[in-house]
This record gives sequence, structure tokens and C-alpha cells, in this order.
Amino acid sequence: MKGIRKQLLIASATTLAVLSAGGYWYVFIAGAPQLDPIPAETNTGLSFRVETFMSQAMGTERSYGIVLPPGYAQNPAKHYPVIVLLHGGHGGARDFQDKAALTSVLHDLYKSDRLPPSIVVTPDGNDSRGSSPFWDPDYYDGPNGKIATLIGSELVQVIKSRYRTLHEPQFWAIGGNSSGGWGAFNIGLRYPQQFHILFSHTGYFVDNSGPENSPQMFAHQIPAAQRSQLRAYLDAGDEDAKYLQATKKFHQTLSQLGIANDFRIYPGGHGIVGQNVGWNYWHKHLYDSLTYVGKQFKVSLQQSPTDRRLPTQKPSQPMQQSHNQLQQG
Repeated sequence: MKGIRKQLLIASATTLAVLSAGGYWYVFIAGAPQLDPIPAETNTGLSFRVETFMSQAMGTERSYGIVLPPGYAQNPAKHYPVIVLLHGGHGGARDFQDKAALTSVLHDLYKSDRLPPSIVVTPDGNDSRGSSPFWDPDYYDGPNGKIATLIGSELVQVIKSRYRTLHEPQFWAIGGNSSGGWGAFNIGLRYPQQFHILFSHTGYFVDNSGPENSPQMFAHQIPAAQRSQLRAYLDAGDEDAKYLQATKKFHQTLSQLGIANDFRIYPGGHGIVGQNVGWNYWHKHLYDSLTYVGKQFKVSLQQSPTDRRLPTQKPSQPMQQSHNQLQQG
């Protein structure tokens, strides 16, 4: 009897290990959607499509996903805020739509008036190495390509030239999940003249490439006048010890620097299967981050006329002073 029980326990453990390995492969190696996705609205009236442009920074054609707001075609004189969403490791331009049901989230937020109609952009943030489960994208200008220039400057100008955007930085938000959260702050804080609203889901803020690409460190170099203009949202899962600790520490840094921020801890975190982990976590809490973004947009929209085209700006340039100071230090 004991032998049979032992065999059953071994068989159960083996089955669980195989299922876990299979789930890991499915989600992280194959890059497929989660095994148990949360039900999402399909009849949203919103359309997600992928567009391309030629990048001088990367020397190749690049892609981005785009969701235009409801009524965009019917209101040719109206201009809109912009939200840029950066994917995490082993991701691409379609991640937020295919894995987090982006159009469903936007539909619900528009219907409940938590987010003003906005242009939402989901760029392919992979560097020259391509997408892989074995490394995160390099969201900076480095040996694997100029991803910060690609997103912080080139993509911004493409979006401004192709769509009716509000140009001022208080109408531009950038955020992401996991390494995309790090990328959003690493790029957004380099381009404060372009992005005033930044957000991260289960992200990190120190990169192994050094302090010049670690917001936790270089945030101290941002001039006080620019700090007062920034707004940040941060969340982390209570099962994500590493990311929770990193996010909590960054929240403390932002608060010490006088950068307005909203920090939240939710159940779950990174993972493969479960209603509070992985893409289910990011789907759920995209509602929270975009509601925060919506509040910031509403304040700015009340203070500024919206139905006008703003002068075309010069291509965005990163905050060179703090970068140089860090290199010299």
C-alpha cells in the first residue's frame, strides 16, 4: 500500500513538473498568450493594426501597433493625447493586444469615462538581437542598437506626423510591463520635454548596463523644475519579491525628489497560470494605470484648448546634461 501511494505521489509530481515546464515553454519560450486568460470584450468598436516606418536609428524597418480613439475619423479637427505602451521580455508590437486584450481595456475605460479618447501606440521595442526568452530588450542607446532614440525621438515624430496628436508633453504618457516598465522610465525620464506621465507594472529600475540606464540612480540628476511637471504610476505584485522591492524603493526615491507618484501593491505578479499572474495581472492593472493616466489628461485638457493643431516640434532630444554628468562621475 505504501508502495502504491509512493508511486502515485511520484506520478503526480512528475505530471505537475511536465505541466509547469509545458506552461513555461508555451508562455515564455513560444511567447504565446496565457493558458487561462481573463474573459475580455470582443465587440469593442476599436481597431488594432500594425504599421511600419523606416528607422534611421536602427537602420531597418520597424513596426508599431496603433489603436485610434472612437470618433477619430468623424472628428477631423480634433487632436488627441497619446499613450505609448512598451512590452517586456520576449515581446513585440502585438503583445498588449494579443495577450492583455488592449482594445477591451480601452473600450471599458472610454465607456466609464475613466480615460479621455486617446491614441495608443505599442512599438516593437526589441533591439538588434531580436526577441528572445533569454534576454530583455535593451531600452537604451547601446551596443545592440539605439532603442531610446527609436522610441523617444523617431517614433514620436512618426506618430505626430501621421496622426492628429496633441503635441505638449502633458498629453503624452509612456509605460510598460516588466522590462517595459523599466524602459518607460529609462526613456521617459530622458525625454521630459516629450513625456510628463510615466507608469510601470511590475518593473525594475536598475539595469546591469550601469547607472546611466538606471532610473533609480539618474533620477537624482533631473532638475527640480522638471521634476515638478512629472507624474508617475507604479505597481507591483505581492508575490514578486524582487520587483516589489525594486518598485517600493523607486517609489521612495520619487517621493524624496518631489515627483508626484501613485504606488500600489496588488495580489500576484509575474507567472504562468493564475488569475493574478502574468498577462492576467497586466490586463487587470492596465485599467488602473490608464485610469491614472486619464486623470492627468483630464486636468491638462481642462487647462488647455484641445481642438487645434500645435506647431510641429523639432525631433526630441534626450536630457544630455544628466547623461554626461553620470558618465563623468
